[in-house]
Amino acid sequence: MKKPIATFLLGAVVLTACSTGGTSAPPAGSSTAGTGTVAWSACTDLVGPDGKQLTPGPGVECGRLPVPLDYAKPDGEKIDLALIRVKATGDRLGSLVFNFGGPGASGVDSLAMSASAFSKLGTRYDLVSFDPRGVDRSAGVTCGNEFAEMMASDADADQDALAKEFVQACRQESGKVLPHVGTVNAAKDLDLLRAALGDKQLNYLGFSYGTHLGAVYATHFPKNVGRFVLDSAFDPSVTYEERAVIQATGFDQALDAFAEDCVAQSCELGATPAAVVKTIEDFVEGLKTEPIKVGDRELTYWLGQLAVITPLYAKQSWPVLEQATAAALKGNATILLALADSYTGRRADGTYNTMMTSLQAINCADYAERPTSAQMAKINERVKKIFPVLSFDGVTSGGCEFWPVRGDDEARRIDATGSAPIVVVGGKGDPATPFRWATSLTEKLRTGVLVTYEGEGHGAYLTGDNCVMKTVDAYVIDGKVPAAGTTCGA
Repeated sequence: MKKPIATFLLGAVVLTACSTGGTSAPPAGSSTAGTGTVAWSACTDLVGPDGKQLTPGPGVECGRLPVPLDYAKPDGEKIDLALIRVKATGDRLGSLVFNFGGPGASGVDSLAMSASAFSKLGTRYDLVSFDPRGVDRSAGVTCGNEFAEMMASDADADQDALAKEFVQACRQESGKVLPHVGTVNAAKDLDLLRAALGDKQLNYLGFSYGTHLGAVYATHFPKNVGRFVLDSAFDPSVTYEERAVIQATGFDQALDAFAEDCVAQSCELGATPAAVVKTIEDFVEGLKTEPIKVGDRELTYWLGQLAVITPLYAKQSWPVLEQATAAALKGNATILLALADSYTGRRADGTYNTMMTSLQAINCADYAERPTSAQMAKINERVKKIFPVLSFDGVTSGGCEFWPVRGDDEARRIDATGSAPIVVVGGKGDPATPFRWATSLTEKLRTGVLVTYEGEGHGAYLTGDNCVMKTVDAYVIDGKVPAAGTTCGA
């Protein structure tokens, strides 16, 4: 679950043994199900993280689905949802729909880049994803060049002034769509997508924010839930302050784990874990007064925080954090700046995708909270004590205080009573969506079945853990519900 920086800093993708058991009804989609009303054709605008066009793999098609801009006026103006499909390579059971997180990530580009990670599932399902409303090709929220200016600002900049300029640009460029983004409307879109795909029930795999979208869908359409897996679970019931503190705690624990691992392998950043952590904390703090030049750009304090946080999402990228920080300490911050750019969606040509602007619009729609200056100061003090790398000194407002559209808390209500079993996967070492959210979301769903992953990283299935993959695949393909207490990575 990503959170942006500056005024949006916290207002806000091994072989083990395990056991599974149980059964569930077969998925509603079957080999005889039609493909609904989507007109599929060749993909022409897939984009990689470097902003360059991707070449579609075999069986990859794109399409569009018209949905109401305003669900209060179902026969009124429509917007198009951009879709992608990787056709099943074997005996087809139906469609499996993905959301890869954010909120604000392009599901079209994400599936195009990661489809091979789901090859087992792709033998029996058409793998389908989409850009949710307000994201990228689906009436994506744009806000001029103001976001780029915020990213380049230093710690002494007037963040409230920058935020107001940003919001004004969002209103001017995307004012029509801003009142109609948010997770509840995205869940309604999901149900139209299910019907258009020809499936009686929705089979779904959501990561990070995608678990929130899936939980809201199950709350509003419990009888339409097919085989659902929510990996790296987010609990939307927490307050803004709770969210900030819990995530700060998760990243602090991830940094400690990185430091221990780094020292165990002869670390360039220090001889002890404590020394490694201090090196990183001091480095980021130093960017407040001395940003590092990278060509005609700078690694600023705000970008430095993101550069450090980004590799903590996955253990596989820990070596990059060591190498990048060591290079920056010698004056070369090229890798760190690239890490920050990957988080914010900055392309090589200096433009940005809509990840961060869409994220802001969706978060502000999903929460009625608008933290005051006093509340932000209190939150900042708590966060800094837990995880000094992450701070929003100088930020006097929450990211949504100036937003032109009021939010509401409907997306925070979760209760999937009456649905099929929903598998919730939570990682003990997940920094972005800590394990406690997996347990609480499982309870709120009423129909949730918790699978615990003892390892590090955000997105247990994507770590390649054999136990997690087997457990998820067995449920999605064969309907085998995991046994109570299933644990992987132990």
